[in-house]
Amino acid sequence: MPVYKDEKQGTWFASFYYQNWKGERIKKMKRGFQTKRAALDWEREFLQKTAADLSMTFKSFVELYIKDMRGRIREHTWQTKENIIQKKLIPYFGRKKMNEIQTKDVIAWQNEMLAHRDAKGKGFSDTYLKTLHNQLSAVLNHAVRHYDLKSNVASKVGPIGKKEAKEMLFWTKDEYLKFADAMMDKPVSYYAFEILYWCGLRLGELLALTPADFDFGKETISVTKSYQRLHGEDVVTEPKTAKSNRVINMPKFICEEIQEYLKMLYGVQPNDRIFTITKSYLHHEMDRGSKAAGVKRIRIHDLRHSHVSLLIEMGFSALAIADRVGHPSRVDFTNELYPQIFMVAPSLVRHPDVEFEYQQVSETASVTPQAHIIITAHTNNEIIFFISE
Repeated sequence: MPVYKDEKQGTWFASFYYQNWKGERIKKMKRGFQTKRAALDWEREFLQKTAADLSMTFKSFVELYIKDMRGRIREHTWQTKENIIQKKLIPYFGRKKMNEIQTKDVIAWQNEMLAHRDAKGKGFSDTYLKTLHNQLSAVLNHAVRHYDLKSNVASKVGPIGKKEAKEMLFWTKDEYLKFADAMMDKPVSYYAFEILYWCGLRLGELLALTPADFDFGKETISVTKSYQRLHGEDVVTEPKTAKSNRVINMPKFICEEIQEYLKMLYGVQPNDRIFTITKSYLHHEMDRGSKAAGVKRIRIHDLRHSHVSLLIEMGFSALAIADRVGHPSRVDFTNELYPQIFMVAPSLVRHPDVEFEYQQVSETASVTPQAHIIITAHTNNEIIFFISE
């Protein structure tokens, strides 16, 4: 593998041919190396990556991992993964050869992570420590599955930290109605929180909604995208998971409210976002509304928990609720995410194959958020709930 000196510039360059994945012979050249050794090292690493030779360094393999995986992961999620890779994994494992990383190396790295303390003497949380280990394991698993690495030594060592169960907070319907009343002075806030509570959307799903997503004739919302603010730009992506693509039934009063709201938006087009507010704005509004209403402060995501709690109390099955909120696993939904809520009123959980829809008692029925909801199970596997005062 010869390299050459650029006598004019006083630097070294690599120039060679390699075979790409199509079997084509390609010429590769890179200039500007300060030493012959640096040029040779770069050429060797390049050829190892091209041949997927696991005598390459961890840092070089990460480049392959990024190339293979980045397009398969949501941008917001990828930013978190890449931050961990660049700041926590490469500084320790970067120069080690993939096929020479041993369990003792992983243990030594784990010990460093466990011993870390910031300026205030605080270490990493158990959840973050587990996330760090999981990302190292993910890179090595990729090498095992797709590049014939013999084994995942991180898996052999086992994880550090643990997944902490976040406190499950939610509002009762009475608490939410007090909060909603305090929000009515700002229409954009009021209508945003109405959809979050009564329809169970994620915040990113709410902020991505457009007029075209509403079918007022069928009283449905189509959830097909999610909004994020990344690198100072508005980014609309696919929802969190495949199951997040869904059509949600709306109560009739929500249909009426959103139609009123859309009339307030001058010149809004079918594909324009209707909630052009920020997450920080809604956090501020949660603070303001909670204080004004005299209810406990919960997180915005806890409105989703509140929606689940409402549906359980109304008698919907775990299957129906998981589908409605777009959770990918119906088993994890009850066993891991919402066991406390399901334990509150187990007698209200109905048959798992039940479907549901919204109906009114009559054309003249008055439908308001304060209405009382009556559940009736029918033999044709439908739950129809009627709204009455």
